[in-house]
Amino acid sequence: MRIPARFNGPPGTGNGGWCAGVFALAGGAAIGGPAVQVTLRVPPPLETSLELRDGSVFAGGTLVAEVAAGTAIAGAVPPVPFDEAVAASRGYPGFAHHPFPTCFVCGPDRAPGDGLRIFPGPLPDGRTAAPWTVPADVTAETVWAALDCPGGWSAIGSSGRAFLLGRITAEVTALPEPGAGCVVAGALSGLDGRKATVDSTVYGPDGERLATARAVWLAVI
Repeated sequence: MRIPARFNGPPGTGNGGWCAGVFALAGGAAIGGPAVQVTLRVPPPLETSLELRDGSVFAGGTLVAEVAAGTAIAGAVPPVPFDEAVAASRGYPGFAHHPFPTCFVCGPDRAPGDGLRIFPGPLPDGRTAAPWTVPADVTAETVWAALDCPGGWSAIGSSGRAFLLGRITAEVTALPEPGAGCVVAGALSGLDGRKATVDSTVYGPDGERLATARAVWLAVI
């Protein structure tokens, strides 16, 4: 495995959701299959040879991540209509201040067609929502990435702190169609010291639940 430089999160390291998707698929995850859990032990390196050994991802002798069966995700972040997601996205906190503005998923400095440009803004009940125009080259890894930042911003928006993904458990039921207008919703489930537990769900244009995740993020600032 190798994470191309395009798929960065913080500068010089991989986006957590994208990398988790790569690792999960290498470990046997499948579209429509059961939940898979990925725990990141260090920020995933870019343009580096990675090897999966007995459920663990290594860069040379460094343990990067662990892949395991996940617990089924019973719930989902409730959906909102596409127009409401568009309106919420106008209030995306990352437009004013973003700890990693070139993030592949939510970085406002990424050009259309390069990054995913998913900009989750707050809803009145504390959830986040964002519209997402699905790229032509969508894959399961893309959907794992789309599940990542909208959950994280539900914690960032509540605390004002910068967080990084530590663990994510995801189920991808189906891939969205290229060019589709989807909605990604996120919610903070719990905040305990440096640790935030968040949920996220991707909905298709018809409101169908396509993927959902529960993740643990860790504050770094």
